[in-house]
Amino acid sequence: MSDRLPQQPRVRTREGVVQGCLRKGHAVFRGIPYARPPVGALRFAAPAPPRRWDGTRQATEFGPVVPLSLPIDTGPPQGTDWLTLNVGTPDPGAAGLPVLVWLPVGGYVAAASSDPMYDPAALAEAGIVVVSVNCRVGAEGFAFLDDAPPNRGFLDQIAALEWVQRNIAAFGGDPDRVTVGGTSAGAGSVAALLTMKPARGLFRRAIAHSVPGMHSTPALARRITVALADRLGAAAPTAAAWRDIDPWHLAAELTAFNADIHAHRASWGRLTETGTALCPVVDGEVLPETPWSALSGGRAQGTELLVGHTRDEFRFFSVMSGRRGTFTEQDARAALELLAPRPHGADAYRAGFPQAGPEELVETVYSDALFRMPSQQLAEANAAADGTSYLFELCWTAPALGGALGACHSLDIPLAFGTLGSPVGTQLIGEEPTDEALALSHELKEAWARFITTGDAGWAAHRPDRRLTRVLDAESETLPYPEQASRRIWEGHSPAPFDLP
Repeated sequence: MSDRLPQQPRVRTREGVVQGCLRKGHAVFRGIPYARPPVGALRFAAPAPPRRWDGTRQATEFGPVVPLSLPIDTGPPQGTDWLTLNVGTPDPGAAGLPVLVWLPVGGYVAAASSDPMYDPAALAEAGIVVVSVNCRVGAEGFAFLDDAPPNRGFLDQIAALEWVQRNIAAFGGDPDRVTVGGTSAGAGSVAALLTMKPARGLFRRAIAHSVPGMHSTPALARRITVALADRLGAAAPTAAAWRDIDPWHLAAELTAFNADIHAHRASWGRLTETGTALCPVVDGEVLPETPWSALSGGRAQGTELLVGHTRDEFRFFSVMSGRRGTFTEQDARAALELLAPRPHGADAYRAGFPQAGPEELVETVYSDALFRMPSQQLAEANAAADGTSYLFELCWTAPALGGALGACHSLDIPLAFGTLGSPVGTQLIGEEPTDEALALSHELKEAWARFITTGDAGWAAHRPDRRLTRVLDAESETLPYPEQASRRIWEGHSPAPFDLP
């Protein structure tokens, strides 16, 4: 379509005209505000509607991201206009194109829609409008403050979806054919949106890769925020007391706070095994209950859902932290005690995996508790709520590091976006993708495009009677769910909010 798209495409949104650019055969618009900058009096508040503007707004550069709470150098501080989104469209002059809204949230501490891993080019080539969203994370989005709405990151995502409903037709998209998607904490966000009343009617389908079972009770969340306030020297765990703290300083302090989280194992329990102190709070209002209980209890309506996980979810973390190959029997006992379902989960793991040594037990229970079982159980809960669920497990081993990463967390995302040459893609797959990698990427991209367009992933749905699952590998197959031993251990134990011990 590039032969008839203008080099500087313009679109009139409800808030004003934006001018983008032509890139890889499709039109791109970046840094469009969907809410006002959440600073000053609006800091820690619910997102406020964006202001209108006169004239033409240049939309060729990504908006700044909220300060990331990660133990890496994220460069000098950017601006504070954090609540922006980007649109990649095959043709702004088209009509009725399917839409993917991607939530690039990681660990509830990072959200950067500018990551090359999420380049929309391959999906745009398949006729899909792709929207990627910056939102608040870390303390800005999820600190449980006495005088501020909880789960502000979710409220931002809802505001972005509302923007899509108002404006996506002007970019060629169909507001009635919106799929919301994410991986890891982005998938946790998707799961929450499935059950939040303000999100109803804002999307039709959902994609969730590696859904985390991470929520806190208000009691635990407040205990953590009090401790963080003490670290900050703030008078109280309130927006009023935190509003004047420099956002980059706050993010850095949260990074250090998270690094010390294991020191609080006795008082904060299971949460300390996630590596992050702040996560969504089941507050009874913004998030009334967990997605699993809401769906299985009939208090939320199911949808068309594509959900999956990798075989070796925890391997990425064990390798990158240098712990791979060092886990002891003491580590295995601690992991089973904290993460396996109670009261008999630890014994069930040893009986279900009789040949497993400490290393395999640690990796299995971490993979299960953090990602695999929440994903599989979300598929079942969605089906129980009259939705249609398509489940996959990625079993293809990442070639990097001599295969040490296995089928690890995040490997599926560059495959699905077709961004094998992105920094994360090359880190996991290598500089020169093999024919196997290219073929698997093609299969997953095709499944995404088919699902986003039609609601059918291309394999049999996952139902409680058969639990069919697409096993993605060099030769993919549709089989009964491959992690049956873990599924049986967790049956009847859907993820519960982290609470005080």
